[in-house]
Amino acid sequence: MPAHPPADAPRVLIIRRRYLGDIVLLGSVLRNLRLHWPDAQLTVLTEPAYAAILALNPDVTTASAFPRSALAWPPFLAALRRARFTHVLDFDNTDKTALLTRFTGALQRVCFNRELITFRYRSFYTHSADVTNAFYDSHHITDTYLELLRPLGVPVVTREVRLVPLAADLATIAPLLGPTPQTLPPRPQTASPRPRRILLHPGSRSTHRIWPAARFAAVCDRLQDELNAQVFVVAGPAEQALVQEIRVHAKTHLVALDRALTVGQFAALLAQFDLFLCHDSGPMHVAAAVGTPVVALFSSQNATIWRPLGERHTVLQTSLPCACFPAAQLPGPCTPGDSYQSYCVRQLTTDHVFAATRAALRTVV
Repeated sequence: MPAHPPADAPRVLIIRRRYLGDIVLLGSVLRNLRLHWPDAQLTVLTEPAYAAILALNPDVTTASAFPRSALAWPPFLAALRRARFTHVLDFDNTDKTALLTRFTGALQRVCFNRELITFRYRSFYTHSADVTNAFYDSHHITDTYLELLRPLGVPVVTREVRLVPLAADLATIAPLLGPTPQTLPPRPQTASPRPRRILLHPGSRSTHRIWPAARFAAVCDRLQDELNAQVFVVAGPAEQALVQEIRVHAKTHLVALDRALTVGQFAALLAQFDLFLCHDSGPMHVAAAVGTPVVALFSSQNATIWRPLGERHTVLQTSLPCACFPAAQLPGPCTPGDSYQSYCVRQLTTDHVFAATRAALRTVV
């Protein structure tokens, strides 16, 4: 994109407040906008916690964040107005985002009109994209996102979602992994293959969706004993107790990466592995976007909507609706039908997960 785009180039504001995976998956919308309008200024507005991931998307011109304090709102609003956006795509349609959309003064302002969900401030938008429940439930979330382009006349020519780790982040994480295959000396032809590297992220935003630590440990032991793999474990600060519990149960050595990482460094880390083992989560979508094959453990959430995007990924999920466990076998109350408060992921056995991970490794070149 030219350093100084033409004065008449579109200036597009994309509003999506959260979460990490949702922001990553905006990439399909951004890619189509960039292909249609190569000179466009594409600004993405998110909550502060998720803005950093946008630096890895080459189609984003500017990452913006909602103010953290009341004092920061007046200059934020002034800057929003000065930007003279020509188009606004509001993916949220909350009271706040609807008001901001109208405040921009953009001539084209578009939002979803979801079946059975209240369309707030309809008059604040110039266009809407109708989405039925049947469509939403039977398509990947990126297909729903892309519907917002149609009222603007932007053709959908790709469903690609791509993140590119930054060179500085790659340099920062390199010492955590030791020598790479490119820096190791050549091995004799008779030597056994180098271990495949698997990264495990055992956490989740919902504690109900977390697979038991003892089972993760058992799978890691088998991967290392039977497949000559090396398993690394990574988690956020609030999930370190879970990592320690897995290490206590494990009989083989797991490499715990307990250094605090920025989201850019985490993406760079993911790109160095042969496989990523995780739950349905934001990190799952980051891994898929940097090109790392994923084995994802799903609870009762709709995997059609939220599966990792691409062809090289494996989703594990019990048949739904699942047969509920006896209460005595659960760590807390289970709410069938609520994907954030059900323990369906525990229907997956260590044999299920080991077999799927082994099969996925066989496809890795």
